[in-house]
Amino acid sequence: MTTMLFDNSFTARVTPLRARAVPTSPAAPTRVAYNRAAPKLHITKRGRAVLMALIVVPVVVGAFLIAINGGGAAANLAGSTVPFTYLTVEPGESLWKIAQTVAPASDPRDVIDAIVALNALQSADVFAGQRVAIPQQYQQR
Repeated sequence: MTTMLFDNSFTARVTPLRARAVPTSPAAPTRVAYNRAAPKLHITKRGRAVLMALIVVPVVVGAFLIAINGGGAAANLAGSTVPFTYLTVEPGESLWKIAQTVAPASDPRDVIDAIVALNALQSADVFAGQRVAIPQQYQQR
Protein backbone atom coordinates (compact mmCIF):
# COMPACT_ATOMS: atom_id res chain seq x y z
CA MET A 1 0.00 0.00 0.00
CA THR A 2 1.32 3.45 -0.81
CA THR A 3 0.53 6.99 0.19
CA MET A 4 0.93 10.29 -1.64
CA LEU A 5 2.10 13.50 -0.07
CA PHE A 6 1.75 16.93 -1.60
CA ASP A 7 3.99 19.81 -0.57
CA ASN A 8 3.53 23.50 -1.30
CA SER A 9 4.77 23.16 -4.90
CA PHE A 10 2.12 20.48 -5.65
CA THR A 11 4.70 17.82 -6.41
CA ALA A 12 3.74 14.37 -5.30
CA ARG A 13 5.92 11.80 -3.59
CA VAL A 14 4.81 8.19 -3.51
CA THR A 15 6.16 6.24 -0.60
CA PRO A 16 5.28 2.84 0.82
CA LEU A 17 2.98 2.95 3.85
CA ARG A 18 5.42 1.28 6.23
CA ALA A 19 8.41 3.38 5.17
CA ARG A 20 9.26 6.63 6.91
CA ALA A 21 9.33 9.73 4.74
CA VAL A 22 12.15 12.17 5.24
CA PRO A 23 11.27 15.81 4.53
CA THR A 24 13.20 17.24 1.56
CA SER A 25 13.15 20.84 2.77
CA PRO A 26 12.30 22.61 6.00
CA ALA A 27 9.02 23.86 4.50
CA ALA A 28 7.92 20.38 3.42
CA PRO A 29 5.28 18.79 5.59
CA THR A 30 6.30 15.83 7.64
CA ARG A 31 4.13 12.79 7.98
CA VAL A 32 3.72 10.38 10.75
CA ALA A 33 4.69 6.86 9.76
CA TYR A 34 2.06 4.15 10.06
CA ASN A 35 3.89 1.08 11.23
CA ARG A 36 0.93 -1.14 11.91
CA ALA A 37 1.89 -4.70 12.66
CA ALA A 38 -0.53 -7.49 11.84
CA PRO A 39 -2.69 -8.28 14.89
CA LYS A 40 -1.96 -11.59 16.53
CA LEU A 41 -4.87 -13.93 17.12
CA HIS A 42 -5.23 -14.93 20.75
CA ILE A 43 -7.94 -17.42 21.57
CA THR A 44 -9.33 -17.24 25.07
CA LYS A 45 -10.43 -20.04 27.35
CA ARG A 46 -14.05 -19.25 26.57
CA GLY A 47 -13.31 -19.22 22.82
CA ARG A 48 -11.68 -22.65 23.09
CA ALA A 49 -14.76 -23.95 24.91
CA VAL A 50 -17.08 -22.57 22.20
CA LEU A 51 -15.00 -24.12 19.41
CA MET A 52 -14.93 -27.46 21.18
CA ALA A 53 -18.69 -27.33 21.66
CA LEU A 54 -19.19 -26.54 17.96
CA ILE A 55 -17.18 -29.61 17.06
CA VAL A 56 -18.24 -32.07 19.76
CA VAL A 57 -22.01 -31.46 19.87
CA PRO A 58 -22.76 -32.43 16.22
CA VAL A 59 -20.57 -35.53 16.54
CA VAL A 60 -22.36 -36.66 19.70
CA VAL A 61 -25.80 -35.96 18.22
CA GLY A 62 -24.89 -37.88 15.04
CA ALA A 63 -23.60 -40.86 17.03
CA PHE A 64 -26.77 -40.83 19.14
CA LEU A 65 -29.02 -40.81 16.06
CA ILE A 66 -27.06 -43.64 14.46
CA ALA A 67 -27.29 -45.66 17.68
CA ILE A 68 -31.06 -45.17 17.86
CA ASN A 69 -31.78 -46.04 14.22
CA GLY A 70 -29.06 -48.67 13.78
CA GLY A 71 -30.93 -51.74 15.00
CA GLY A 72 -34.24 -51.20 13.25
CA ALA A 73 -34.23 -54.12 10.82
CA ALA A 74 -33.59 -57.71 11.80
CA ALA A 75 -33.76 -60.56 9.32
CA ASN A 76 -35.39 -63.84 10.24
CA LEU A 77 -34.40 -67.04 8.49
CA ALA A 78 -37.39 -68.99 9.78
CA GLY A 79 -39.55 -67.86 6.85
CA SER A 80 -43.20 -67.03 6.75
CA THR A 81 -45.99 -69.49 7.49
CA VAL A 82 -48.58 -67.44 5.59
CA PRO A 83 -49.38 -69.08 2.23
CA PHE A 84 -49.71 -66.74 -0.73
CA THR A 85 -51.66 -67.15 -3.90
CA TYR A 86 -49.51 -66.68 -6.97
CA LEU A 87 -50.74 -65.51 -10.35
CA THR A 88 -48.80 -65.83 -13.58
CA VAL A 89 -48.95 -62.69 -15.69
CA GLU A 90 -50.43 -63.37 -19.13
CA PRO A 91 -49.34 -61.53 -22.30
CA GLY A 92 -50.92 -58.06 -22.45
CA GLU A 93 -51.91 -58.14 -18.78
CA SER A 94 -50.97 -55.35 -16.34
CA LEU A 95 -51.11 -54.93 -12.60
CA TRP A 96 -54.19 -52.78 -13.08
CA LYS A 97 -56.06 -55.68 -14.70
CA ILE A 98 -54.80 -58.08 -12.04
CA ALA A 99 -55.95 -55.68 -9.27
CA GLN A 100 -59.41 -55.38 -10.82
CA THR A 101 -59.69 -59.16 -11.15
CA VAL A 102 -58.42 -60.00 -7.66
CA ALA A 103 -60.27 -57.29 -5.71
CA PRO A 104 -63.08 -55.74 -7.78
CA ALA A 105 -64.57 -53.95 -4.75
CA SER A 106 -61.28 -52.28 -3.74
CA ASP A 107 -59.50 -49.31 -5.24
CA PRO A 108 -57.05 -50.74 -7.84
CA ARG A 109 -54.35 -48.23 -6.79
CA ASP A 110 -54.34 -49.64 -3.24
CA VAL A 111 -54.20 -53.21 -4.52
CA ILE A 112 -51.34 -52.36 -6.91
CA ASP A 113 -49.40 -50.70 -4.07
CA ALA A 114 -49.84 -53.80 -1.91
CA ILE A 115 -48.74 -56.15 -4.72
CA VAL A 116 -45.68 -54.01 -5.52
CA ALA A 117 -44.69 -53.90 -1.83
CA LEU A 118 -45.23 -57.65 -1.27
CA ASN A 119 -43.24 -58.67 -4.34
CA ALA A 120 -40.53 -56.00 -3.82
CA LEU A 121 -41.02 -54.71 -7.36
CA GLN A 122 -39.10 -51.63 -8.48
CA SER A 123 -42.11 -50.36 -10.43
CA ALA A 124 -45.61 -51.39 -11.46
CA ASP A 125 -44.30 -52.95 -14.69
CA VAL A 126 -44.79 -56.69 -15.01
CA PHE A 127 -43.91 -59.06 -17.83
CA ALA A 128 -45.62 -62.06 -19.38
CA GLY A 129 -44.75 -65.25 -17.49
CA GLN A 130 -43.81 -63.42 -14.28
CA ARG A 131 -45.23 -64.92 -11.06
CA VAL A 132 -46.81 -62.35 -8.75
CA ALA A 133 -47.85 -63.02 -5.14
CA ILE A 134 -51.22 -61.64 -4.11
CA PRO A 135 -51.52 -60.08 -0.63
CA GLN A 136 -53.59 -62.10 1.83
CA GLN A 137 -56.24 -59.42 2.37
CA TYR A 138 -57.11 -59.59 -1.36
CA GLN A 139 -57.09 -63.37 -1.71
CA GLN A 140 -60.48 -64.85 -2.46
CA ARG A 141 -61.89 -66.88 0.41
